Amino acid sequence: MKQTIDAAPLVKEVSDVLHQLGIKEVNPAYSTGLAWGGHEGRTTRTINSPADGNTIASVNMATAEDYDHVIKTAQEAFKVWRKVPAPKRGEIVRQIGEKLRQHKEDLGKLVSYEMGKILQEGLGEVQEMIDICDFAVGLSRQLHGYTMHSERPQHRMYEQYHPLGVVGVISAFNFPVAVWSWNAMLAAVCGDVVVWKPSEKTPLTAVACQHILREVLAENELPEGIFNLVIGDAEIGSLMSHDTRVPLVSATGSTRMGKKVGEAVGARLGKSLLELGGNNAIIVTEHADLEMALRAIVFGAVGTCGQRCTSTRRIIVNENVYDQLKERLQKVYANLPIGHPLDSTTLVGPLIDKPAVDAFTAALEKVQQEGGKLLIGGEILNGEGYETGTYVKPAIVEAENHYEMVQEETFAPILYLIKYSGDVENAIELQNGVKQGLSSSIFSTNLLETEAFLSHWGSDCGIANVNIGTSGAEIGGAFGGEKDTGGGRESGSDAWRIYMRRQTNTINYSREMPLAQGIKFDIMD
Repeated sequence: MKQTIDAAPLVKEVSDVLHQLGIKEVNPAYSTGLAWGGHEGRTTRTINSPADGNTIASVNMATAEDYDHVIKTAQEAFKVWRKVPAPKRGEIVRQIGEKLRQHKEDLGKLVSYEMGKILQEGLGEVQEMIDICDFAVGLSRQLHGYTMHSERPQHRMYEQYHPLGVVGVISAFNFPVAVWSWNAMLAAVCGDVVVWKPSEKTPLTAVACQHILREVLAENELPEGIFNLVIGDAEIGSLMSHDTRVPLVSATGSTRMGKKVGEAVGARLGKSLLELGGNNAIIVTEHADLEMALRAIVFGAVGTCGQRCTSTRRIIVNENVYDQLKERLQKVYANLPIGHPLDSTTLVGPLIDKPAVDAFTAALEKVQQEGGKLLIGGEILNGEGYETGTYVKPAIVEAENHYEMVQEETFAPILYLIKYSGDVENAIELQNGVKQGLSSSIFSTNLLETEAFLSHWGSDCGIANVNIGTSGAEIGGAFGGEKDTGGGRESGSDAWRIYMRRQTNTINYSREMPLAQGIKFDIMD
């Protein structure tokens, strides 16, 4: 579908958004919350929108010396921040949430324009930030430990949690602000300070967030170094991964990247929180509500142009409803509105860049060589409105689960349609038969099927849903996956614990000195 958006008002709209969010023509390389640094004498990276190819702004890239300065500033801030009572830290996060509410429209538009996801998803990402702030405020009064009974008389045992220190956050381009906030807001109420390395593909939204944070920090007369930003390439991420001053590194991205981070952090016995690749499947049984399944499949497969870690990659369909669902999917795909992400009628925006388009076409070529049948889509769009070469038609491919390309995650809108026969355990085996283990879903009105899917022999993913899709998690539950997805958990539930160090305490309030396990050890005077 051709775009109808008028470019002239859009240029002014984007210009107004950049002004409101403090984005300059050239932006500095780092921030320590209150102060900006790295203004001159550094490599500059120009950020162009994948939506229309226009230059948004440029950023200076941080040096190793810049990184070191930020870490040292963060270390000093930690000495102050950890002594602030947790509910007071929660109050700061509450104020950040209020600022985000004020800037939601502008920040959502910048997310959409810089990354390429449609405006509704951009606004939804900022809402996630607001939601995690609200969650963290409540959490600030619930950082609880446990009390245990001691085997020794007049002894008390309990556990408590203390702040870790500097938390490093490496975020990905597809969620340029939300995933950072999951980490930063929880870490902040836990008493940690945060150093953020955003994706070099989408750094401007990070710059905007730092301007918003600065207002809160200044209004509360807090020191610099609590919320920090370092804009750089893989070198900065490597420095952070190897840095013993950073006890926890949270990294979101590809499995390949995550293995490098995990290896570096593990070698120094640090903690890593890894949110990596997904190869998510929806099982559609013969007892499914197909209209419900259809809506979930399409959003999961083409939302963010297939560039979510929870994007739906595989549909495992019972043979009795396979042809019916295949026909319905092709009809919907034939009419998907593809265009500028800020156009309210658009449902599918561009891929992030041309290398992503190349990966899309290469994957389609290879899966067809393996025996896959392209049912619809796969074209690169060109002509008016599509001059960037980053717009593609989402594809559906009939395939088999064992194909090499089906086993891999292609960060693009390719949906593999896979038929199964027999009972639901056959479908579950297909779903689990990949290296990744992030999100999964089943559509069925049959209780026996859905309970089998949720059982300990069912889905092996960190997220398992019934009658909703794989994409679009709420912040209240812990987010993350198993196997090559990394095993980390972020956001809700008890995910806060990874940002703290655990301590067991035993207090003797008697005048005796009994030993555990009844050990006798009497010394002579």
